Amino acid sequence: MNKRVYGVLGISSIMANWNADFSGYPKTISDGSVFGSDKALKYPMKKMWENNGEKVLYIKSLKLSKDKKKEDITLVPRSLKERYEQLFNVDDLSKNTDAAQVIKNLFTAIDVKNFGATFAEKPTNVSITGAVQIGQGFNKYEDTSTEEQQILSPFRDGSKDEKNDEEAKNSTLGTKIVSNEAHYIYPFVINPASYNGYVEMGVTEGYTEEDYLKFKEAALVAATSYATNSKIGCENELGVFIETMPDVYLPNLSEYVTFRKTDTKNEIGLHFGELLKAFGDAVLSVEIYYNPYTTELDTDIEEFKGYNIFTQEEV
Repeated sequence: MNKRVYGVLGISSIMANWNADFSGYPKTISDGSVFGSDKALKYPMKKMWENNGEKVLYIKSLKLSKDKKKEDITLVPRSLKERYEQLFNVDDLSKNTDAAQVIKNLFTAIDVKNFGATFAEKPTNVSITGAVQIGQGFNKYEDTSTEEQQILSPFRDGSKDEKNDEEAKNSTLGTKIVSNEAHYIYPFVINPASYNGYVEMGVTEGYTEEDYLKFKEAALVAATSYATNSKIGCENELGVFIETMPDVYLPNLSEYVTFRKTDTKNEIGLHFGELLKAFGDAVLSVEIYYNPYTTELDTDIEEFKGYNIFTQEEV
């Protein structure tokens, strides 16, 4: 693929928790600004690819493990070595002395092909900088607040039976923490030239148009499709894809995006039209995917194609 791609991806979170920290609250930085990590966006994309039958290396997979002392059988996550061996049908990675073959295998995993990998498993130690780089997604909605809900479990805590107290007879309580509303904007860039060295080594054909289209498909629908309990209110609401010549270098486009609520709809502002105009014909195309049922665009981009993010039909 002989071009670069820049853009932003938008995720709406309505009474949901897009990316929690270890306390269960939506992630924030020191000044209180809410954000979502790149891992939060990549995970549903990986799950979607895995469900579609693609090879995905960096995702949790479980195995049964027997405790030799207690004779208990439990579920535990596989190690990276075990996941590699499972995915590529390798008996023992440590006995494989062909580093080139290991790297070839890594590039056949769709998550590695897009996001790169750090693979330090003997006898191979390689760090692959991904062609696709996704930044942190900051919430652009100023009136976001955190809601904490108490949840009553249908079960009592059986571990307290021995105490024979009133607490043991009661159902347990849980907590669900959500944002009332948040709108995360992630910047991304795709640079196929990242793999030029590996192409010269003969371990990959490079980042292809097919790879880009698979990324694009997942980037537009993965959050909507990933309906866990805490993510059921999270949806893809924006996708901007700007294709340019290989020698065009654009800044972080999420800094040029605004969000506000009007009397009827949400309004997303895309204010990098003048920036794109300065590059003239080196900007090959601009595509904007959004939710036309809830969102209006406020943009100074003169030429672009708009699409319904759900139906993929032009609007």
